[in-house]
Amino acid sequence: MDIDFPYQFDSRGRTATIDRDGHVRDMIEQLIFTNSGERVNRPDFGSGLLQLAFAPNSPELAATVQFTLQASLQRWLGDVIQVQSLNVNASDSTLTVDLKYLMLDSGQEQSAAFVRSL
Repeated sequence: MDIDFPYQFDSRGRTATIDRDGHVRDMIEQLIFTNSGERVNRPDFGSGLLQLAFAPNSPELAATVQFTLQASLQRWLGDVIQVQSLNVNASDSTLTVDLKYLMLDSGQEQSAAFVRSL
């Protein structure tokens, strides 16, 4: 069992834990929504996705976001997951990331949607 993200307490007042699949999903979420420079000991950690969300919407921006996020996932989580498909959509004030990935340790396919209101 791993520590759940965001940090919280369970019903017994202890640190909440989560299974391996949930922990990997939590790691992906942290990577997606962390901007470079936010982590003290890892200033290059993150995808920079939230910074790009405020740029004018265009096909070029969509391609940039997709490429940047794919590269970040490969760099930071490439030993844990293999990205099968990735779709990023910015609509009005909502950013949605749909991801299908393969868990390398178990071979299971997973899918997750990450949504943030900006």
